[in-house]
Amino acid sequence: MKIKKFSKKPLDLKERVGAKPIVCYPNNSLENKNLDILQEARKHMEKIDEIIIPPRDAKTFNVKKGNFFRIESIEGPQVGDLNLFQANNLDEKFYSGKTRALYGTHISVGDKMFSSFPYLRSLATITWDTLDWYDYDEDGGSVHDVIGTRCDPYTSKLISGYDYHYCCHSNLTRALVKEKNMNLGDAEKIVHDVLNVFMLTGFTNGTKQYFMKASPVRPGDYLEFFAETDLLGVLSACPGGDCGSEHSSDTAKCFPLKVSIWKVDERFLKEINFSEVSSYNKNHGLTK
Repeated sequence: MKIKKFSKKPLDLKERVGAKPIVCYPNNSLENKNLDILQEARKHMEKIDEIIIPPRDAKTFNVKKGNFFRIESIEGPQVGDLNLFQANNLDEKFYSGKTRALYGTHISVGDKMFSSFPYLRSLATITWDTLDWYDYDEDGGSVHDVIGTRCDPYTSKLISGYDYHYCCHSNLTRALVKEKNMNLGDAEKIVHDVLNVFMLTGFTNGTKQYFMKASPVRPGDYLEFFAETDLLGVLSACPGGDCGSEHSSDTAKCFPLKVSIWKVDERFLKEINFSEVSSYNKNHGLTK
């Protein structure tokens, strides 16, 4: 936090501050030409599967390229932590930092969930968001953030001194171990920074610290995605419930979440341009 200042202000301070901000990664070239097609296609969806995520736990799910999936509140206000992998190559996983750099702190309809280097392609596109009415509130808070990393037992131990095993990091790890028969160490290494589905967050005005508020999500609300490649998803129903008071907790009121998988006839997707792995030649300046 930049609240402790020990150095003296320079004599040329006025010349050093107040520069005009420049957007680092202009996203005009990322205009989603698929979105109109997807908006029409989603009118013809047929549900083919659903998975219930128990409170303070996580489960995996698979989505085929060209299918849709939804994360839905079904019993009460509950946030979820989402990991996404390319189903046939777990080294390619959701890159929240680059997604944030391209779209901002919170994402919604039309935004893409980019994958890690050296792939950097859209794993999924958000196609519907029943909470897009929330926008940004007076504190700068909004829903569906890509700024929080996930609640985890290591930070919990650091702050509280206690071991807690049902943080989202542990839930995601446990789901990969149990449902994909992975080694514990291997599973934990690939769990990554999440999309905080339904979570209402921002940065405080003073110290710019990450904050949370009670989520506005209610039963029937959902966030919907279109899979641009075969996906393995892992979703944790956060132990903080609606995250209105605390997380990493056995006392917060928690509810299950539902993941549903939907398909549409291929004729509705024939004009879709699916994302491709980055064409960068990976030279990195080492050869001419």
